[in-house]
Amino acid sequence: MNKFLDALSDKLLPLANFLGSNKYLTVLRDAFMLSFPITMFGSLIVVFNNLPFFNDKTKEFLGGLLGSGQMATMSIMTIFVVFGIGYYLSKTYEVEGVFGGAVSLSSFLILTPFFVETDKGQVVNNVLSLDRLGAKGMFLGMITAFIAAELYCRMSRRGWQIKMPDSVPPAVAKSFAALIPGTLTLTLFLAINAAVTYFYNVNLHDVIYTVIQAPLIGLGSSIGATLIAIFFIQIMWFFGLHGQILGNSVMDPIWNTLNLENLEAFRAGKEVPHIICKSFMETFTVGLGGSGMTLAVVLIMAFLLKKKVYKDVGRLALGAGVFNVNEPVIFGMPIVMNATILIPWILAPIVVTALNYTVMAIGIVPPPTGVSVPWTVPVFFSGMIATNSVLGGLLQLVDVVIVGILWYPFLRILDKQEEPTL
Repeated sequence: MNKFLDALSDKLLPLANFLGSNKYLTVLRDAFMLSFPITMFGSLIVVFNNLPFFNDKTKEFLGGLLGSGQMATMSIMTIFVVFGIGYYLSKTYEVEGVFGGAVSLSSFLILTPFFVETDKGQVVNNVLSLDRLGAKGMFLGMITAFIAAELYCRMSRRGWQIKMPDSVPPAVAKSFAALIPGTLTLTLFLAINAAVTYFYNVNLHDVIYTVIQAPLIGLGSSIGATLIAIFFIQIMWFFGLHGQILGNSVMDPIWNTLNLENLEAFRAGKEVPHIICKSFMETFTVGLGGSGMTLAVVLIMAFLLKKKVYKDVGRLALGAGVFNVNEPVIFGMPIVMNATILIPWILAPIVVTALNYTVMAIGIVPPPTGVSVPWTVPVFFSGMIATNSVLGGLLQLVDVVIVGILWYPFLRILDKQEEPTL
């Protein structure tokens, strides 16, 4: 077993180091975190407007009264992500981040059609469609932001700037410094948009959505791809690497896009299209005690195991575990590099995730509505908020029981082994 684990570690560590140190993945993660408090506000508005005990007339009234709180936040999430990518990527080049973010956002808007077509085929000009600024425009936004920020930063670092005398106020000097690289970057995107529109009579939003975003969403929303992602997250945690951060840096663009599509459908009164989304991953994996679903584990350690060392770790970790913080048990048991519990550590999240997907697919429990739920919300409550149904909370409680059943035999083995030295 030790030779196998050493060999596996040798294979995984280079990949984990690449993911953890990759500049672009780090920027993407930070950009999504920039939008987190804003989209959280929008989620709270959606939850309040659609409380289960409100009738349709009340929901319609609240939607008209408070709906802008959601439309100005979650519905235009791509804007915040695009600005965040430009800002944080510019910071990595030690270039003024605000201008990098502004150039990236403006480049994205240049590629965005300023018209909408009604159901009757009429074209309304000088307007922006919310779906272009939300889920449908997410991948074009990310691609555009990275390219625009790269161009802007490289030109800035090469000195393609207007330098003002020291007597000029710093804000004015920075604006002039951004003038040439910003103008050249925006000119390039304007030329690309003009060429695509004139020669092909399409817009890049529809091209990217059809060619890249739709296939990736189809892959990311499948249970197979999700279980593979969970497997690698658990494996990386086992070797002491933060699997959640590493895994999310790759999958978050897909899961967040799926989340937005669910929210748009839910808000429009339509059937929610996806089971797998960011809310599903946060609520029905991390929301069960943290990475690896360890709330059941700390409960068993605290109240059912006999050795004092495990009881103490379980009781110390229980308070944090209720709010889905499980580093105390991961490093206190420890779970890291502990071959005795490798099987339930990997198996439990896979089994429970597959179960949750199944019961939602057959209609027993409604899928997540796309509302963002803070990952620190305790079990049962987070499930209710995510699905807008008490069944979501009850499913979480069933999940905790299943995790406990899968873990218990291995924890008993651990309890009978020679007492570890902490």
